[in-house]
Amino acid sequence: MSEIKKVVLAYSGGLDTSIIAKWLQEEYKCEVVTFTADIGQGGEVEPARLKAQAMGIKDIYIEDLREEFARDFVFPMLRANAMYEGEYRLGTSIARPLISKRLVEIAKEVGADAISHGATGKGNDQVRFELNAYALMPDVKVIAPWREWDLLSREKLMAYAEEHNIPIEKKQGKKSPYSMDANLLHISYEGGILEHPEMEPEEDMWLWTVSPENAPDQPTYVELSFEKGDIVAINGEKMSPATVMEYLNQVGGENGIGRDDIVENRFVGMKSRGCYETPAGTIMLKAHRAMESLTLDRNAAHLKDELMPKYAEMIYNGFWFTPEREMLQALIDKSQENVSGNVRVKLYKGNVVIVGRSSENSLFDEKIATFEEDGGAYNHKDAEGFIKLNALRLRTAAKKRQK
Repeated sequence: MSEIKKVVLAYSGGLDTSIIAKWLQEEYKCEVVTFTADIGQGGEVEPARLKAQAMGIKDIYIEDLREEFARDFVFPMLRANAMYEGEYRLGTSIARPLISKRLVEIAKEVGADAISHGATGKGNDQVRFELNAYALMPDVKVIAPWREWDLLSREKLMAYAEEHNIPIEKKQGKKSPYSMDANLLHISYEGGILEHPEMEPEEDMWLWTVSPENAPDQPTYVELSFEKGDIVAINGEKMSPATVMEYLNQVGGENGIGRDDIVENRFVGMKSRGCYETPAGTIMLKAHRAMESLTLDRNAAHLKDELMPKYAEMIYNGFWFTPEREMLQALIDKSQENVSGNVRVKLYKGNVVIVGRSSENSLFDEKIATFEEDGGAYNHKDAEGFIKLNALRLRTAAKKRQK
């Protein structure tokens, strides 16, 4: 590590990564290149340029990756209906492979010796950043300051910032006690009172959604058009993947959609309590399942559901760029060939209600499914043999027990 001359830092422009930028300059005596990704976190990313320049950094990368994030990462994941441990919609997890990808690409472009990130030694993100980076650049060196320095408290970080003239933003009003991460898919909250699982989050913590109690008294109806498992239009208007998510985040947030309070099992071994707002993801997952219910063969759908927890775990643990994830993705994408059509949803006070679905590829046969006369489309007598064959082993075992 002593031979490092240039390092690319994943730079948010916040206090922690600004301290890391200065710390790298001081400890490694190396040139620092910053990379800031706009993946829909909200707010301006350009101020990061000014902060980096103030620290003497010359190579500054600021890139709008919203479309790539939605198209190449979120949408493929949603085709799988992926949820970790049945609740977490993987908002932070799915962003890390994209950031890692660009980190190593920039490292190659500028001839850097290493990459660096601001993830702590207790979290999942260090694993995700580094596993994905190694998969794409096997000999890359990684500097993880939180695993090296002694600045392990907020007081020490603030003192370091003051000593090195790193600007500390003074927020007006109540200071947020939470550690937050945001992108097009979600915003997460950790820390503060959330470290006590029995405590209810404060209402003013939530930034994207109104409370269901205060949501409009009239429902909002939205029609989503799918092609091969992806939403391509809303209310008949064609939209890009990122635009789809931006629209659904807005309308979902207005109707109190997408709040989650979860205790999850981190890959590094501890349990962690986090709160999440995922308006677009909540709507998209519900609508996608409705579209699949109409167009996907029963056994194909059940096989997908069996594989989904493993797929979600791969993403959560940082194994996006792996043969096993790519194999599963090929299977998932194959299953989506006929998942096209329209789904109508009703958004009302925190609820996403499916109120209609239609498709030219529908496997729903009204003649067979009807409770009225079906004209012989279904022979009720066939059910008797079907039941007896399935009961054969049960009846055999029962007779043995009776003896």
